[in-house]
Amino acid sequence: MSAVTARYRLLVLSRIVVAALGGYALASAMAVLLALAWPLPRAEAVMASTLLSFVWYAVAVIWVFSVRSVLRAWIGILGVTAVLFLLCWLLSGSAP
Repeated sequence: MSAVTARYRLLVLSRIVVAALGGYALASAMAVLLALAWPLPRAEAVMASTLLSFVWYAVAVIWVFSVRSVLRAWIGILGVTAVLFLLCWLLSGSAP
């Protein structure tokens, strides 16, 4: 049986952090974007997008643990989340 190194444990911890925090940020950004974009009454759009955010969170967590490198997981989650937040900002009417 091979010994588990400290480096391996840190890589797993990094994946857990990006899955938990990055997945939450991605899911919340997607929920806001869908609530802004859907042509439904506001309450219904918020409720539907919030329910779908649980699916997006699960997809993000699964994706983080399926990619080959931790760096790719960080870049992927943060990149997609940044684009989603930018789209939310543009759709909210705050853009010049």
